[in-house]
Amino acid sequence: MSPIAVIDFETTGVSPGQGARATEVAIVLLERGQVVDRFQSLMKTGVWIPSFITQLTGITNAMVNAAPDAAQVMQDAARFVGDAPMVAHNASFDSKFWQAELALAGLPAPQPFACTVLLSRRLYPEAPSHKLGTLVDYHGLPRTGQAHRALADAEMAAALLARMQHDLRTRWRVAEPSYTLLQTLQRCAKPKVGALLAQHAGA
Repeated sequence: MSPIAVIDFETTGVSPGQGARATEVAIVLLERGQVVDRFQSLMKTGVWIPSFITQLTGITNAMVNAAPDAAQVMQDAARFVGDAPMVAHNASFDSKFWQAELALAGLPAPQPFACTVLLSRRLYPEAPSHKLGTLVDYHGLPRTGQAHRALADAEMAAALLARMQHDLRTRWRVAEPSYTLLQTLQRCAKPKVGALLAQHAGA
């Protein structure tokens, strides 16, 4: 199976459309359920980080002012990802920043995204919530580093994705849970999940 790039951004706000910029990006390459490489960098955009964001993430204005320029970081990140498909926990958020920051760096963002929030709602509807930390604890996965720092969150999302692939193989008997299946599954109506996975059992 080709690698999947699991990404997480820390940002100054919720939407690039409202002027928010990324402060940190981390990407974990997952191949056959194993982490094979990592990329992480703070990034300088010149946009002020509000104090409540610093309290949440620990990322200060001084830290990003000393970081590499955002365009350079995004060039390196795009090279690291290559044509690998991407996954994020709450992909609607991270995909917007991936596309916006690459556009500002003058680069295309052709990679498709799958979302571990949507996938977890379909595979683990009984989970107490679908927040990343809750799902990590629910499955007894290791908590890595400081939450709300990009690499820690990307590592946890990658561990969650690996657990999903494992459960698709063992519980649902999907021999090769492809990225295409993940994309189909996240869009599947919840009552039809069982039927969809039954179609792929043994495949």
